[in-house]
Amino acid sequence: MTLPNESLVRLRYRLWPDHVIGELLSKPWMETAIPVLVMILVFWGMAWMVPSLTDTGQLAVIARDLGETGFVVLGLAIVIMAGGVDLSVGSIFALTNLVALLLMHKLEWSAPPAIAVTILSGMALGAVNGVLIGYVRLRAFLTTLITLIIFRAVYSLAIAEYSMDIAMSLPDSTTWDFLGMGLVWGVPVNVWLFAVVALFLHILLTRLRPGWHLIAIGGSRRAAYNAGIAVPFTIMLTYVASGGFTAIAAVFFSSKLASTGSDIGLGLEVTALTAAVLGGISLGGGRGSVTKAVVGLAIVLVVTNGMTASGASGGAIRMALAGILVLAAVFDIRWVKNRHRIIASVYVSPDYLYLPKPPSCEPAPGNVWSVNDKLRAVEVIGLGEVEGPEDVILDRNDNLYSGSRHGDIVRFLAPDYTKWEIFAHIGGQPLGMAFDKDDNLCVCVGGMGLYMVRPDGEVVKLTDETNRSLTSVNDDSRLRLADDLDIAHDGRIYFSEATRRYEMSEYAVDALESRHSGRIICYDPRDGSTKTEIDNLLFPNGISMCDDNQSFLFAQTSAASISRYWFDGPKKGTIEVLLDNLPGYPDNINKASDGNYWVALVGMRGPALDLAMRMPGFRKRMTRRLPFDEWMFPNINNGCVFKIDLTGKVLETLWDPQGVNHPMITSMREHKGWLYLGGLSNNRIGRYRLPEGEGAPDYVHYERRWGKKA
Repeated sequence: MTLPNESLVRLRYRLWPDHVIGELLSKPWMETAIPVLVMILVFWGMAWMVPSLTDTGQLAVIARDLGETGFVVLGLAIVIMAGGVDLSVGSIFALTNLVALLLMHKLEWSAPPAIAVTILSGMALGAVNGVLIGYVRLRAFLTTLITLIIFRAVYSLAIAEYSMDIAMSLPDSTTWDFLGMGLVWGVPVNVWLFAVVALFLHILLTRLRPGWHLIAIGGSRRAAYNAGIAVPFTIMLTYVASGGFTAIAAVFFSSKLASTGSDIGLGLEVTALTAAVLGGISLGGGRGSVTKAVVGLAIVLVVTNGMTASGASGGAIRMALAGILVLAAVFDIRWVKNRHRIIASVYVSPDYLYLPKPPSCEPAPGNVWSVNDKLRAVEVIGLGEVEGPEDVILDRNDNLYSGSRHGDIVRFLAPDYTKWEIFAHIGGQPLGMAFDKDDNLCVCVGGMGLYMVRPDGEVVKLTDETNRSLTSVNDDSRLRLADDLDIAHDGRIYFSEATRRYEMSEYAVDALESRHSGRIICYDPRDGSTKTEIDNLLFPNGISMCDDNQSFLFAQTSAASISRYWFDGPKKGTIEVLLDNLPGYPDNINKASDGNYWVALVGMRGPALDLAMRMPGFRKRMTRRLPFDEWMFPNINNGCVFKIDLTGKVLETLWDPQGVNHPMITSMREHKGWLYLGGLSNNRIGRYRLPEGEGAPDYVHYERRWGKKA
């Protein structure tokens, strides 16, 4: 069937990077990128309306204001990220400014002790808020509103008493003058100090435990308390920090202007709150960064200084800031509420995939794919005792191993496999497995990476990351879905990662997308290195080494194909398609006793699904409008295993068309004349007696590879 404008559809979904847009929006730094873009646009607009804004002198004023008001914004940002708010910063600023002036002008202290006492007084005022909110558990908004009024009243009484004394004397201190108007390499000294403090806070919030605790408290105080975090003490410290940072800003202000007035600090809480929210710090707490606070402050300063330069009154500037605050608050609430919905609508981005009409599986003479019922005679092992045995393997003592969705590796004991035990607990779901030459069981664990289980059951992590792709938006160095592996003769482990876009629980979304987001990775135990060997594959899966010790076979499930790759020798780096256009989707590949290869078909193709793969828009709408269990999937109720040789010739097929005993097959192992079957969605392991009789043990293939005697 030919779809109308199919060539245009293919070009549109191949060339327009929908998935890149979704990945960009999902990045945490995108929350900062939007305010940065707003800052650039605001600066450009204000510079166009007020050309003097770009003068060197005006830029110096903005920089000095940034280094001064920035401390207030940093302190308030810490409080907001912990789930609180501090409306009293303006009054604290006024009081600590008065303290600094009294110490320097009236009492004639030297600068260092005066600065220290001023900062301590600010911390003490902040501690009043902290104790009331953290320990007494009063509402932050109401509490800081009350302290705003009280601190402002104290300030009003104090300036009436001491304003004349302050105005009648000037301190003789070069340090004090340097703080107010000094430059270092042409940049105000307060800007340098602000940069150092901002960098420290950034490290504290993103890399150190106190910062993690603060964010956790902002996200959920009850959950943080249950996790053992000292919630009241941490909340109190945020207000202490806010008071201390506000006092630092007051020190720079008082050293610069050396004056008092009834309007000192008025509206500062609006300015700081607007800067924090405009930068993207959530009013609900639990989300924010230092960078966002700085960007928000820059926007506010550009607006206020631009309006001041244009002759706007103080009332007009405060009205503008209030309007910006309302808009920022509305945007914050709407964005937080709808962000995940917006990202989900664009992140899932199906690609165009054309698959030719599959071969017929109807019974007919000479048709190698003819459906039969050979697997109807499968014996069942561990029915109801294991869940999700994606892969199975046997050791030299004939014990049978399989994974479980509970994060365990289960060992069924020979000879009858009626008894079983937990061989090892890994935590994630074990997928592909292979024994190395020392009888260590190497395992791909979904969502965790590549692990090894020693014969005594000790679990060792081999690797959970690889080199990052240069062109990737997301950091794809972490392994999301390692799913099958095999071991080369020199010990190198080659394993597939089906997708780098989704986790184990979301692998079906990647299969539906059919993007080239999979890869094959090599782990070298000789030096502990991990590197991506083959990139941009369509849901790569099964891997099986070839006897030449230079190549291996691998399946691309979404492409319904099997290929051969040379990792050594004269054809190193070459990929050759061995078999394509399969009637189903291949999964694991393992060696047969006669030197050929068994392959499992995890699901069967159908005309409707093949057509949907050529209609990315249809699949995208399906993921948005239908629940997961109503999506279009391959038919996984027809179990099939087939054997191929290295020319791609299909030698044998084994079917269970009704899926009576083993409805879903993701893996198989031949061992001493039996074929053991695993299935990701099954609650059992199958065992099928091969008609050709006694075959080699499974581990013999490995021992031949390593030159050991079987």
